[in-house]
Amino acid sequence: MTILKAVPHHDPDTVIPPDAPALSVVIPVYNEEQGLAALFARLYPALDALGLSYEVIFVNDGSRDRSAALLAAQFERRPDVTRVILFNGNFGQHRAILAGFEHCLGDRIVTLDADLQNPPEDIQLLLDAMDQGHDCVGSIRRVRQDSTWRRWASRVMNRLRHRLTGIVMTDHGSMLRAYSRNVVQLINQCNEMNTFIPALALQFSRNPAEVEVSHEERHAGESKYSFYSLVRLNFDLVTGFSLVPLQAFSLLGIAVSLLSALLFVVLAARRLVMGPEVGGVFTLFALLFLLVGLALFGIGLLGEYVGRIYQEVRARPRYVINAVLERKRT
Repeated sequence: MTILKAVPHHDPDTVIPPDAPALSVVIPVYNEEQGLAALFARLYPALDALGLSYEVIFVNDGSRDRSAALLAAQFERRPDVTRVILFNGNFGQHRAILAGFEHCLGDRIVTLDADLQNPPEDIQLLLDAMDQGHDCVGSIRRVRQDSTWRRWASRVMNRLRHRLTGIVMTDHGSMLRAYSRNVVQLINQCNEMNTFIPALALQFSRNPAEVEVSHEERHAGESKYSFYSLVRLNFDLVTGFSLVPLQAFSLLGIAVSLLSALLFVVLAARRLVMGPEVGGVFTLFALLFLLVGLALFGIGLLGEYVGRIYQEVRARPRYVINAVLERKRT
């Protein structure tokens, strides 16, 4: 076993060794102590059945439970195919996946959640699609086992995202996805602090596809995505890939300005013809509140974009790696 101190970013042109595995499976882990044993019991037999050389890269995203210890123990049991990246804090699921991308060696890379809602046995379906020439394969969850409000919110955000960004993705919430080495290398060259990996991959893909996969109830624990986290994720998705919200709000501002000017002309003409009036005060208040609300919404939207710029110009590392557990290559 070798424990290596690692820098946050790897050279995207790193030479891949000749004995590199054909498949890399990247799994972010955050407080998954209760479900890791079941994941290990299903994951490795499913990968062995593929008949391919493979590696599994677990990225511990600052778990506060015993997840890191369990991952280290699994590394000791299967050091030939297991690597573990240990963050020194919680940086988020997508940054954990980016760390896995920057360390993986496989010609094909599959991302998988640790909660077993996407069965590891379905990895074969994604690889079959890649055998047909696709370089980016997404998944569509069949008969989702999520709560009603999450399914409804997902449908709404899918439609909104498609209209705002033009990105065609049937199920943006499924992390079971497969990428070619070329797509992953292009993703590694992007240094954005906040991004949405599936959407970024679609921009670099030449021949994407989607396949239907199973969706099971969460084996143990609870979802790490709160309502706020889901809102933040969709903000990152929309503001990270489109200027349409700003452009739409600019057009709305022009329309409201023209209507306000027209209303001023109408009220001025009415005063000249009919004289001053006392009535209509509450209508004007309602109109004022509407305009103030639109202004505050616009300021918030602009602040979202400015905040992204602020995060980028600080040039802080996206994550900090405490150690990497891997077998020394000869």
